[in-house]
Amino acid sequence: MSDPGSRKEPATRSTNTQGVDMKLEVAVLPVSDVDRAKRFYSELGWRLDADFTRADGSRAVQLTPPGSPASIQLNSAPLYYLVVSDIEAARAELKARGVDVSEVFHRGAKGRIRGPDPERPSYGSLATFSDPDGNAWLVQQVTKRLPGRVDGDTTFASSRDLASALRRAAAAHGEHEKRTGKHDDNWPDWYADYIVREQAGQDLPE
Repeated sequence: MSDPGSRKEPATRSTNTQGVDMKLEVAVLPVSDVDRAKRFYSELGWRLDADFTRADGSRAVQLTPPGSPASIQLNSAPLYYLVVSDIEAARAELKARGVDVSEVFHRGAKGRIRGPDPERPSYGSLATFSDPDGNAWLVQQVTKRLPGRVDGDTTFASSRDLASALRRAAAAHGEHEKRTGKHDDNWPDWYADYIVREQAGQDLPE
């Protein structure tokens, strides 16, 4: 039985039923020695996704626990990544919800450059915001995964996510038909191949 003097916060409904999908992708762990931490997590059997130097000179080391849809990165300060398929739509939704979110930006040799990456690559266009306690979030646009980033079957978190993938496949297939000069009766197979390759970070069909 609950304490009659206790107070509970009222239950609230989620307000994101029609919003942009924002998937928790990465938690950045603050570590004092990146190489030592990399060895530790590798010895746990975690998959090494990446170890490279960004354009701004910072190092990116990412690992994923077995079977996990989310990963960790090793750095000096905590940060949390949200992945979206449309960075500008995601930023507009955050603004509409009263969040003080940064302008969309991309990284260059001298740090942040205002605006989305002009070539629109996956992982290239970003935005940031913080919660009232100062926890930092980075929103990152991803439409094509890096090779080796996804294990197992192709999956989607929602019907909107699948619809976005189908629209990209449809646009690419339209270009394919222009190149061949004829209608492709096997377009369902082409769509399926495109979507699976895109999510796995493989070369896309032409």
